[in-house]
Amino acid sequence: MWWADLLWGFWNGLTAWIILIVHMFGGWEQFPFYNAARSGSWYDFGFLLGAGSPLLGAFRGRGQRGR
Repeated sequence: MWWADLLWGFWNGLTAWIILIVHMFGGWEQFPFYNAARSGSWYDFGFLLGAGSPLLGAFRGRGQRGR
């Protein structure tokens, strides 16, 4: 189902930043950064949304502080 791939991609994108940092220090080898078994257009789209959302939220909040 397309929506399941979208949600899994979004979840993996949100947690990718944490997983990436932990992988850099050699931990959590059983948790993949990107799930290649689910890769496809909807998973990839969800992953990009999830991975970009923390950064977009930080930029949006930074611009509104000056008001």
